Amino acid sequence: MKKVSIFTGLVLGMAIGTACSTNPVTGKKELSLVGEEWELQVGQQQYSPSRQSQGGDYLADPVVQRYVNKVGQRVAAVSDRDLPYEFKVINSGVPNAWALPGGKIAINRGLLTELESEAELAAVLGHEVVHAAARHGAKGFTRGTLLQGGLAVATIATSGKEYSNLAQVGASVGAQLINTRYGRDAERESDLFGIEYMVEAGYDPQGAVDLQATFLKLSEGRRQDFLSGLFASHPPSAERLALNKETAARFGPGGETGREAYQRTMSRMLEAQPAYEAYEDAKKAFADNDANGARALLRRAISIEPNEGHFHSMLGDIELEANNPRGALRHFDTAISKNDNFFYYHLRKGLISESLRDFRTANRSLSRSAELLPTAEASNALGNIARINGNSQQAVAHYSSAARHNSPAGKSAFAALVDLDLPNNPGKYVAAQPRVNKDGAVSVLVRNTTPKNITGVQLRVVYPVNGRLAEKTQRVNGTLAAGKTENVNLRLTIDPKLARNIKVNVVRASVSRR
Repeated sequence: MKKVSIFTGLVLGMAIGTACSTNPVTGKKELSLVGEEWELQVGQQQYSPSRQSQGGDYLADPVVQRYVNKVGQRVAAVSDRDLPYEFKVINSGVPNAWALPGGKIAINRGLLTELESEAELAAVLGHEVVHAAARHGAKGFTRGTLLQGGLAVATIATSGKEYSNLAQVGASVGAQLINTRYGRDAERESDLFGIEYMVEAGYDPQGAVDLQATFLKLSEGRRQDFLSGLFASHPPSAERLALNKETAARFGPGGETGREAYQRTMSRMLEAQPAYEAYEDAKKAFADNDANGARALLRRAISIEPNEGHFHSMLGDIELEANNPRGALRHFDTAISKNDNFFYYHLRKGLISESLRDFRTANRSLSRSAELLPTAEASNALGNIARINGNSQQAVAHYSSAARHNSPAGKSAFAALVDLDLPNNPGKYVAAQPRVNKDGAVSVLVRNTTPKNITGVQLRVVYPVNGRLAEKTQRVNGTLAAGKTENVNLRLTIDPKLARNIKVNVVRASVSRR
C-alpha cells in the first residue's frame, strides 16, 4: 500500500504563511515554510507518542518530575516567546534532552544522573527552551523540506532502540524532529541565549560552563551512551566551551547554584542507579539466552527500586519467552500497577490475553495501549478480535491502520485486510494502467499489489471512439499471482493521440482459495 508522509498532510493542511518570519529570540529574518500554528499542533500531537516510544515518563519517583518541571517553567518564564511549555522526564538511561516545536521539552533519566546542580539542569533546559523559542525545529523542517523537493519523509530515526521500533508513523514524525542535528548557528544561539535565560531566572551562569566542560570530557572519552544520545544531536566542542566561558564572564559571578537542592531531590533516583544498571545487564543476559541470569538481575533491581514497572515488564517478557503466558500476565499486571500510562505493558497484556482467547481483556488492554501509542501489533490484534466478533467494518479499520507499518504484524494485517476488503474495494489492491502503442493497440498492465493470489479480476475500460466515450468490460483470465503483473490485451484500437482519455477501473476480484 502507498504510504504518505504525515508531514505532507500537515504542511498542505496548515496555513504555510509567508516565506520569511522573524526569529523571536534573535530578531533576525529567516526563511520559514511553517507558522506558529504548525509548531503548536505538531508539538502537541507528537509530545506524548515521542515520550512513549523512548520508554515513557519516569514515575518511580514523582518528585523528580515535579522538580524538573518547576525548574523548566522558571527558565521558560523569562524566554522571548510565550509558548505552552511543558517539561517531562523520560524513563530512559540514555543521556539525552530534546525539544519539539511549540515548547514541548523532555530530559532523560540518564542525563539527570550525570548532572550535579540545579544550575546545570537550568542550563540544559534553558538550551532546549531556546531551541523551541527560536523556532529551530521549524527551521530544520524547512531546510529538510527544501532539500527533499517539498516533501519531508517521516522515518523512525530511533528504530530498533527498545520501544521505538514498535511505533507507527505517528511517533516517527516526532522522532525525525527530535533527531534533527541542529546547525552550528542554532547550537550557538541556544548556548548564548540559554545562559541569558538562566541568569534572568536567577541561576549562576557557571552552571552552563561546568555542564559543557563535563560534556566535552565525556565526548573525548567516547562514552557510547552519550554518543547515541545527547551528543548525536548536540555535539560538544572546545569552541562551545570557550564561548560559554566568555558569555558567563560577561554576566559575572552570582546567582543560584542549587547543588544541595538538586542532590537532595535526585537522591532516590541516584540511589536506585544500581537497579537500572542491573536492568541493563539483565537485557544483555536475556539477549544471550541466559534467562535465569536475567531473572536474578531483575530481582536484584526490584529489591533496590520496587516502584519501577520496566523491571516487572521484563520479567513478563522472560516468562512469555519460556511459554508461560499466565505467569507473564502476572508480571505485566504488576508493571501496570506501577505505571498505568506506558503503552508497552498494556500491549503485552493485550496480546497475551488474545492468545488465551480472553477477548474482553485483550480488547480493553490493546485499546489502552493504542491510545498511548499506536502500534501495528495492537491494531492487528484489535482487527483479529473484531473479525472474530463479526464486526468486519471495525476489523478493516484496525487492519488498515496496522498495514501502514512494515513489520510482521503490519504484513499479517495487510493479508487479513485483503481477505476482508478486496471483494468490496478491488481497485485498492489491484492496479490497472492502460497502455497504447504507436499503432493504437490498447492493453492494460494489471498488477496484484497483495501477498495473496487473486482470481476473477474484471476491468471496466472507458475509451474514446468516433467523438464519444464507449465502455468495455474485460475479464483477466486465470490467477494473478501475488505481486505479479500481467499485460492484458483488450483487442481494441484507438487513435494514439487520444490515449490520455482512456480510463480503467478494477470492478471485481477475489482471493484465490486454491
